[in-house]
Amino acid sequence: MTAMHTVVGSPLGDLTLVADGGRLTGVYFRHHWYRPDPADFGARAGTGFGEAARQLREYFAGERKHFDLAVDARGDEFQRRVWDLAGRIPYGQTVSYGELARELGGAVLAKDVGAAVARNPLCVIVPCHRVVGKDGQLTGYAGGLARKRFLLQLERQKGRIS
Repeated sequence: MTAMHTVVGSPLGDLTLVADGGRLTGVYFRHHWYRPDPADFGARAGTGFGEAARQLREYFAGERKHFDLAVDARGDEFQRRVWDLAGRIPYGQTVSYGELARELGGAVLAKDVGAAVARNPLCVIVPCHRVVGKDGQLTGYAGGLARKRFLLQLERQKGRIS
Protein backbone atom coordinates (compact mmCIF):
# COMPACT_ATOMS: atom_id res chain seq x y z
CA MET A 1 0.00 0.00 0.00
CA THR A 2 1.12 3.48 -0.74
CA ALA A 3 0.23 6.56 1.27
CA MET A 4 -1.16 9.62 -0.45
CA HIS A 5 -2.34 12.99 0.76
CA THR A 6 -4.24 16.10 -0.11
CA VAL A 7 -4.83 19.48 1.50
CA VAL A 8 -8.30 20.87 2.13
CA GLY A 9 -9.32 24.23 3.49
CA SER A 10 -11.26 24.63 6.73
CA PRO A 11 -12.26 27.49 9.03
CA LEU A 12 -9.18 26.54 11.06
CA GLY A 13 -6.77 26.71 8.16
CA ASP A 14 -5.56 24.03 5.82
CA LEU A 15 -5.89 20.40 6.88
CA THR A 16 -3.61 17.76 5.43
CA LEU A 17 -5.50 14.51 4.88
CA VAL A 18 -3.42 11.34 4.59
CA ALA A 19 -4.69 7.94 3.44
CA ASP A 20 -3.18 4.53 2.96
CA GLY A 21 -4.96 1.57 1.43
CA GLY A 22 -8.23 3.45 1.13
CA ARG A 23 -8.31 4.34 4.83
CA LEU A 24 -7.80 7.79 6.31
CA THR A 25 -4.69 7.63 8.50
CA GLY A 26 -4.13 11.29 9.29
CA VAL A 27 -5.80 14.68 9.53
CA TYR A 28 -3.27 17.31 10.51
CA PHE A 29 -3.32 21.03 11.13
CA ARG A 30 -0.47 23.18 9.99
CA HIS A 31 2.02 23.28 12.88
CA HIS A 32 0.37 20.20 14.44
CA TRP A 33 2.35 19.19 17.54
CA TYR A 34 3.12 15.63 16.47
CA ARG A 35 2.81 15.95 12.72
CA PRO A 36 4.75 13.18 10.98
CA ASP A 37 7.45 13.91 8.45
CA PRO A 38 5.61 15.07 5.28
CA ALA A 39 7.77 12.61 3.32
CA ASP A 40 5.63 9.88 4.93
CA PHE A 41 2.43 11.41 3.51
CA GLY A 42 3.09 10.01 0.03
CA ALA A 43 2.31 11.78 -3.20
CA ARG A 44 -0.23 14.56 -3.33
CA ALA A 45 -3.44 13.26 -4.88
CA GLY A 46 -6.15 15.19 -6.67
CA THR A 47 -8.73 12.47 -6.04
CA GLY A 48 -9.59 9.90 -3.42
CA PHE A 49 -10.47 12.25 -0.57
CA GLY A 50 -13.88 13.46 -1.70
CA GLU A 51 -15.90 11.77 1.04
CA ALA A 52 -13.58 12.89 3.84
CA ALA A 53 -13.54 16.46 2.51
CA ARG A 54 -17.34 16.47 2.19
CA GLN A 55 -17.87 15.20 5.74
CA LEU A 56 -15.41 17.75 7.14
CA ARG A 57 -17.23 20.56 5.28
CA GLU A 58 -20.54 19.33 6.71
CA TYR A 59 -19.06 19.20 10.21
CA PHE A 60 -17.70 22.76 10.00
CA ALA A 61 -21.06 23.94 8.61
CA GLY A 62 -22.77 22.44 11.65
CA GLU A 63 -24.58 19.84 9.56
CA ARG A 64 -22.76 16.73 10.82
CA LYS A 65 -22.21 15.37 14.33
CA HIS A 66 -20.51 12.06 13.49
CA PHE A 67 -18.03 10.97 10.86
CA ASP A 68 -18.58 7.82 8.85
CA LEU A 69 -15.21 7.17 7.25
CA ALA A 70 -12.85 4.23 6.91
CA VAL A 71 -9.99 5.16 9.22
CA ASP A 72 -6.81 3.61 10.53
CA ALA A 73 -5.54 5.53 13.54
CA ARG A 74 -2.02 4.23 13.89
CA GLY A 75 -0.61 4.10 17.37
CA ASP A 76 0.16 1.68 20.13
CA GLU A 77 -2.56 -0.28 21.92
CA PHE A 78 -2.93 2.22 24.76
CA GLN A 79 -3.20 5.17 22.38
CA ARG A 80 -5.85 3.39 20.32
CA ARG A 81 -7.85 2.67 23.49
CA VAL A 82 -7.74 6.35 24.46
CA TRP A 83 -8.69 7.45 20.93
CA ASP A 84 -11.58 4.98 20.93
CA LEU A 85 -12.90 6.45 24.19
CA ALA A 86 -12.47 9.99 22.86
CA GLY A 87 -14.47 8.97 19.80
CA ARG A 88 -17.38 8.06 22.05
CA ILE A 89 -17.66 11.50 23.68
CA PRO A 90 -20.96 12.94 22.47
CA TYR A 91 -20.98 15.95 20.17
CA GLY A 92 -20.98 19.20 22.13
CA GLN A 93 -19.91 17.57 25.38
CA THR A 94 -16.57 17.28 27.16
CA VAL A 95 -14.86 14.75 29.39
CA SER A 96 -11.76 15.31 31.50
CA TYR A 97 -8.45 13.52 31.09
CA GLY A 98 -8.96 12.17 34.61
CA GLU A 99 -12.39 10.77 33.77
CA LEU A 100 -10.93 8.90 30.79
CA ALA A 101 -8.08 7.63 32.97
CA ARG A 102 -10.58 6.28 35.52
CA GLU A 103 -12.58 4.62 32.74
CA LEU A 104 -9.42 2.93 31.46
CA GLY A 105 -8.67 1.72 34.99
CA GLY A 106 -5.52 0.26 36.40
CA ALA A 107 -2.61 2.59 37.00
CA VAL A 108 -3.54 4.94 34.14
CA LEU A 109 -3.03 8.59 35.02
CA ALA A 110 -4.59 11.69 33.50
CA LYS A 111 -1.15 12.65 32.14
CA ASP A 112 -0.94 9.28 30.31
CA VAL A 113 -4.30 10.01 28.68
CA GLY A 114 -3.08 13.51 27.80
CA ALA A 115 0.03 12.10 26.11
CA ALA A 116 -2.10 9.75 24.01
CA VAL A 117 -4.62 12.46 23.14
CA ALA A 118 -1.79 14.73 21.97
CA ARG A 119 -0.72 12.07 19.46
CA ASN A 120 -4.16 11.56 17.91
CA PRO A 121 -3.44 11.36 14.17
CA LEU A 122 -7.05 12.05 13.15
CA CYS A 123 -7.79 15.50 14.58
CA VAL A 124 -11.43 16.55 14.36
CA ILE A 125 -12.44 13.07 13.11
CA VAL A 126 -11.45 11.53 16.47
CA PRO A 127 -12.69 14.39 18.68
CA CYS A 128 -9.85 14.76 21.16
CA HIS A 129 -10.80 18.43 21.36
CA ARG A 130 -13.63 17.22 23.63
CA VAL A 131 -11.12 16.12 26.27
CA VAL A 132 -10.48 18.89 28.78
CA GLY A 133 -8.66 19.46 32.03
CA LYS A 134 -10.04 19.22 35.52
CA ASP A 135 -13.05 21.47 36.09
CA GLY A 136 -13.49 21.95 32.33
CA GLN A 137 -10.26 23.89 31.83
CA LEU A 138 -9.00 24.06 28.28
CA THR A 139 -5.58 22.49 28.23
CA GLY A 140 -3.19 21.53 25.47
CA TYR A 141 -4.39 20.58 22.02
CA ALA A 142 -2.18 19.37 19.17
CA GLY A 143 -3.68 22.03 16.92
CA GLY A 144 -3.43 24.80 19.52
CA LEU A 145 -5.88 26.08 22.13
CA ALA A 146 -7.52 28.57 19.77
CA ARG A 147 -8.54 25.70 17.49
CA LYS A 148 -9.77 23.63 20.43
CA ARG A 149 -11.85 26.56 21.65
CA PHE A 150 -13.27 27.08 18.13
CA LEU A 151 -14.29 23.41 17.79
CA LEU A 152 -15.98 23.33 21.20
CA GLN A 153 -17.84 26.59 20.51
CA LEU A 154 -18.92 25.31 17.10
CA GLU A 155 -20.36 22.18 18.67
CA ARG A 156 -22.11 24.08 21.44
CA GLN A 157 -23.69 26.49 18.94
CA LYS A 158 -24.66 23.79 16.46
CA GLY A 159 -25.60 21.16 19.05
CA ARG A 160 -29.23 21.35 18.07
CA ILE A 161 -28.72 19.50 14.79
CA SER A 162 -29.92 15.93 14.34
